[in-house]
Amino acid sequence: MAASDRMVLGPLVGSIDQGTSSSRFLVFNAKTAELLSHHQVEIQQKFPKEGWVEQDPKEILKSVHECVERTCEKLQQLNIDITNIKAIGVSNQRETTVVWDKTTGEPLYNAIVWLDLRTQSTVERLLKRIPGKNKAYFKFRTGLPLSTYFSAVKLRWLLDNVEEIRQAVDDGRAMFGTIDSWLIWSLTGGKNGGVHCTDVTNASRTMLFNIHSLEWDPELCQFFDIPMEILPKVRSSSEIYGLMKICPSLKSGALTGVPISGCLGDQSAALVGQMCFQDGQAKNTYGTGCFLLCNTGQKSVFSEHGLLTTIAYKLGRDKPVCYALEGSVAIAGAVVRWLRDNLGIVKTSQEVEKLAAEVGTSYGCYFVPAFSGLYAPYWEPSARGIICGLTQFTNKNHIAFAALEAVCFQTREILDAINKDCGIPLNQLQVDGGMTNNKVLMQLQSDILCIPVVKPSMPETTALGAAMAAGAAEGVGIWSLNPGDLTAVTCERFEPQINPEESEYRYARWKKAVLKSMGWETSEAPSNGDTSIFCSLPLGFFIMSSMIMLIGAKYVSVISIAGLRIESTED
Repeated sequence: MAASDRMVLGPLVGSIDQGTSSSRFLVFNAKTAELLSHHQVEIQQKFPKEGWVEQDPKEILKSVHECVERTCEKLQQLNIDITNIKAIGVSNQRETTVVWDKTTGEPLYNAIVWLDLRTQSTVERLLKRIPGKNKAYFKFRTGLPLSTYFSAVKLRWLLDNVEEIRQAVDDGRAMFGTIDSWLIWSLTGGKNGGVHCTDVTNASRTMLFNIHSLEWDPELCQFFDIPMEILPKVRSSSEIYGLMKICPSLKSGALTGVPISGCLGDQSAALVGQMCFQDGQAKNTYGTGCFLLCNTGQKSVFSEHGLLTTIAYKLGRDKPVCYALEGSVAIAGAVVRWLRDNLGIVKTSQEVEKLAAEVGTSYGCYFVPAFSGLYAPYWEPSARGIICGLTQFTNKNHIAFAALEAVCFQTREILDAINKDCGIPLNQLQVDGGMTNNKVLMQLQSDILCIPVVKPSMPETTALGAAMAAGAAEGVGIWSLNPGDLTAVTCERFEPQINPEESEYRYARWKKAVLKSMGWETSEAPSNGDTSIFCSLPLGFFIMSSMIMLIGAKYVSVISIAGLRIESTED
């Protein structure tokens, strides 16, 4: 195909969206924000021990390369000239921690995923050094409680437990980063001059960063005993960090020399993609976890109701930093994946919606998916997952419905906290993320919140936000972020269909179930490290496939395992 035959669309912007479950590369038209093409590759999660969640950094990088190549091939098949891609943005799963060798470019250990719980003993040891064992001791400096969630304790665990990393630090070979840093370093040359940086949104999730001075905090680094020389340089969310040096093996065209000029943690990217630039605007993203962010402008607001204070974005070196209140839920889409992969109730994630729709109720069944403890607003690492309210009538459809309802109840808890902290209740909720394709879930969410839920027609707002930041960067300048220039977004709207009394009744029952999930796990594990059959991966209780087969058969039996009571029937 001759170059003159290719479709001319004006400047394009690519977006790397590296999430917990998958990597994607998407290409947008910078003038219209239209999504032109994308490719997605699922990422394997490893569970080597109870509570441990890891990923292979090399697999993540390989998946990104594959997504870029496949997307570019699709663009060429659409007769679109890929040399019009003028900038690349990066959004990423936050807190996930990688340490690598800058001389070889090799990771020194698997990435420890944000969901990982192995650092509970590290957290407890660090708490002993804090007056009153106050988890919120660093709150006004970092916006965060001391928790297994954040990168500093993961990095501390690596330094304490992986000899290869300790040696690399001593030799001056070690580099630390969240996934954005690992990708940007690798894509801009790696061991041959790769740029070691992060942006303010990702830095604000480490517990090593002062969200007011916008610098790594020497006192925090000293408290965690983290050597500052292994940390990446902190940059704004929209500036040229370096040039992408990968060359897809395509018949024509290449992406060598394209600036990587946008970087945002995935939830901040979604906030930008939803165009929540005004104080009080909020969005909820439904991915592996569920994250509700409310823009508080240039003022950092500190929660009295279990929320985090985080950096929303800084869209340029000379632009002001904006903050957000955040409610973080560990398990949202992950519960659907768990029903598919661990229980085998469904073969595809899409089947969960069909099962739930067939019954339209949980029939009094409540599911608290505290696979990694409870995050906001509880910050209770001792919690574990429970399914309660089961009867001989309960079947897999009701459990599927209860799983979707659990996502909505968790969001309700976060929204209640944000309304209390901000003082002005939200009158609608903007939503995005892969789970928003589930119409049963979206209607349930509106019913449980008692307010409308608004979903953009193009739900890829995380990738869009990273693309906007990249295209708007100084030296690129192909995407305007002025409010008058932003493209209007068409939306699908879900209105409440049940009365508030029913919603409140179901929510109260959910809160009762949450209380039952707490205090399950303790730090007193057996000395040989064997947490027994009652602590399987990743839920904290064992349900064998044969037990699932019991549901819907002929007579009642009762099975109790690790506090999970299943009333069911069997042949």
